[in-house]
Amino acid sequence: MKLLDALGNSGMVFLKKIREALWLPVVALFLFSAAANAYSAPKTILVVGDSLSAEYGLARGAGWVALLEQKLQAQKIDARIVNASVSGETTSGGRTRLPALLSKHQPSIVVIELGANDGLRGLPVPAAEANLRAMVKDARGAGAQVLLVGMRMPPNYGRDYADKFFAMFGLLSKDVKAPLAPFMLDGVADKSELFQPDRLHPLAAAHPIILGNIWPHLQPLLKAK
Repeated sequence: MKLLDALGNSGMVFLKKIREALWLPVVALFLFSAAANAYSAPKTILVVGDSLSAEYGLARGAGWVALLEQKLQAQKIDARIVNASVSGETTSGGRTRLPALLSKHQPSIVVIELGANDGLRGLPVPAAEANLRAMVKDARGAGAQVLLVGMRMPPNYGRDYADKFFAMFGLLSKDVKAPLAPFMLDGVADKSELFQPDRLHPLAAAHPIILGNIWPHLQPLLKAK
């Protein structure tokens, strides 16, 4: 007679309880490990920006992107940063460059910090919006999550243009359902002492503030699978 037949129904129930008791700690350990290592899957963060992200006028390693890399290391988050920012870049230039960057680096997250130079040149807001929209589409098509970084224009560019320019980021963010850091220079733009002599580019002292404006919107993407 086979062992299971000999045990009968009561024996079968007893064996089942033993099996469950043995597996429960294993399952619990697995769930704990998964929660503790929410950031464990290595990620590549591609930053496509302009001079505000390219450390214009700063010592190497002083900009917010470099500070972000230091923050990730300090928090033991396994992520590699590729800073593909170029001083003077417009949304059109970023749109043109992005496909090659996606192919080369295969990022998990793309941070799009562009638009300031469009605004400074008075370029049409709908054109900037179309370029950013195309970049979001390309990045997602390559399997990456996207974070948009917003910008304001000084009022001397005209209140109507400035308002439409700033609103464009929020409207696009909602439409494409992408997170947005609303204004990267929040807490900086109104403090002249935080700018280089050109009054356009922040000093190194401003970049921790800039990172503070971006980090809360980037952090959830790092946790996502």
